[in-house]
Amino acid sequence: MIERYTLPDMGRVFSDAHKYELWCQVETLVLEAHAAAGTVPADAVEPVRKAPPPTPERVAEIEAVTQHDVIAFLTAWADNTEPRDAAAWVHFGMTSSDLLDTALAAQLVEATDILLAKADTLVAALRDHALEHRNTLRVGRTHGIHGEPDVWGHRVADFAFGMARSRDRLRRAREAVGVMAISGPVGTYSNIDPAVEAYVAEKLGLRPADVSTQVVLRDGISEWVSSLAIMATVCEAVALEVRHGQRTEVRELWEPFGKGQKGSSAMPHKKNPIMSERICGMARNVRAQIVPVLEGIPLWHERDISHSSTERISLPDAAIATDYLLNLTTKLVTGLVVDIERMRANLDSTHGLIYSSTVVSELIETGSSREDVYALVQTAAMRTWETGAPFRETLREEAGARDVALDEARLDEICRPERFVQRLGDVFDRLASLS
Repeated sequence: MIERYTLPDMGRVFSDAHKYELWCQVETLVLEAHAAAGTVPADAVEPVRKAPPPTPERVAEIEAVTQHDVIAFLTAWADNTEPRDAAAWVHFGMTSSDLLDTALAAQLVEATDILLAKADTLVAALRDHALEHRNTLRVGRTHGIHGEPDVWGHRVADFAFGMARSRDRLRRAREAVGVMAISGPVGTYSNIDPAVEAYVAEKLGLRPADVSTQVVLRDGISEWVSSLAIMATVCEAVALEVRHGQRTEVRELWEPFGKGQKGSSAMPHKKNPIMSERICGMARNVRAQIVPVLEGIPLWHERDISHSSTERISLPDAAIATDYLLNLTTKLVTGLVVDIERMRANLDSTHGLIYSSTVVSELIETGSSREDVYALVQTAAMRTWETGAPFRETLREEAGARDVALDEARLDEICRPERFVQRLGDVFDRLASLS
């Protein structure tokens, strides 16, 4: 992921320098387990533990010759080890994937913990914003067309629960991705005791794979990337709602617009929903990583490396982009400007047409057939669309033409917007308890 969208903490997790720190940690733990079992000399451990990780530049220099990243790393690290002969015991009994998959599991767990903390923050921001606007009337829209009265807090509550489910889904995926293996060539433990694997797993807080064929099957990693894609898409759902709300014709919502911010190089009046548009675009990048990672599940026989080149791009990009999205979506929600008066004006803008369904129900209760009532109300509604006359007026005229009595006082009661949202109390009670 380019630097523009990389935040510092997540960028460090996926930096080459940190990768080599993790590789050193895994190799040192393996060496400790061997030494404890008497497989390697005990005095080899301390020199290796004290040896600083090699620099990415040095590893790259050696890899340009060896064309093998793990060998390049081991060679560069051995150069940092005093006495150097202690390094001979590093990687004893292991194969490259033992190191790579175990360190990758630790790396993805680290990344996940950063994402979970930010998801918690976004859930709280959405929850608090929804509760603040539990009585802010607005029109609910279906197909982009006015439906019935609603409250803005109800719409945001849906996002809050959606993000909470995404967070919980990622928590489960953390378990699926925190799986390691140190089982040697083709995964048969021919050169390494399973006790070594168990020791390293415990120290790193990971779980040994139930079975590995030199590599860990990529279903867990695929689950993780899919969880990120869903989370990113919930962020997009929030942003898309804001984008619609900031349209000139709607003007119900406004992104935060800072002092000195500019909307257009040509048109000084512009206040564009650039944060929301960026969120929608970045979510596509996260979703785009699902298929390449899924295709790392089927490999030739016990292993090949067709998955590794993909994962070097897809896994960091998915995590870094999701991290950025969570951060930006939280800024969007906490800084969002809600125009309550404009929401009410838009609710009233169709001259009462949003009450058509409740009028149908009311007239059916007076004994008329549904077919007759629907035809009456639809005819009146179409006249309102065409002429702009108030719906109650066209309804009254159409009812008179069909000799249908209207109870005006009853219509006054059922055509109040507050009536449509009076049963949302339980929703907001559940929302208030969302953590």
